[in-house]
Amino acid sequence: MGSHLPIGPVNLFARFISPNPVTSINPVERFPSIRPTAYVSPFTSVIGDVRICDNVYVAPSAALRADEGTPFLIGSNSNIQDGVILHGLANQGIEVCGKSYSVFIGKRVSVAHGAIIHGPCLIEDDVFVSFKAIVFNAEVGRGSYVSMDAIVTNGVRIPDGRFVPPGAHIDTQAKADSLGPVPKSSEEFAQQVIRVNTDFPPSYHAMFGTRRCSCGIAYNHANLLS
Repeated sequence: MGSHLPIGPVNLFARFISPNPVTSINPVERFPSIRPTAYVSPFTSVIGDVRICDNVYVAPSAALRADEGTPFLIGSNSNIQDGVILHGLANQGIEVCGKSYSVFIGKRVSVAHGAIIHGPCLIEDDVFVSFKAIVFNAEVGRGSYVSMDAIVTNGVRIPDGRFVPPGAHIDTQAKADSLGPVPKSSEEFAQQVIRVNTDFPPSYHAMFGTRRCSCGIAYNHANLLS
């Protein structure tokens, strides 16, 4: 019946990539820094001093909002999945290599669908944060696994390689220190999620092509609202 929609991938929806608003608690306007090999999906908000490293995949509907606590860093080959929220408390941070961050996410980290990472917070390399988990005012050591619906908070540090069970509430250091090792099945699942998600940035760039806005951020060639 006359005209037809074009065949093939068309990315119609813009991201919201913006500096933070100037406020009394955050008086300096800073723009996100996104490496060209990273991929930020449609429907995503990235606000303020958010540093996204190489080959990071940010899925649709994620909100990375450094308009209060700041800055954020997301290490290379990590993935921030659908509906994840990253935010932080003003003037509270965690020191990494001599610098204070509101939220620091290391390399090869998966933050799964619907999880909340709220600063001050440190997620070290090779961590898996599962569906709808919450990590707030805490540190999660390298290679640990935070299961679905778990809560990690109250200034605790999860030691390296520990397993937080589904629905657990880890709010004292004694609870954190008593956690057991990550089961082999969970370790293999986390590794598989990383393998899948590290394929996404180059694949989406190949599908849509990329170009740069004046600030240097790469974004989809077919983004009609840019």
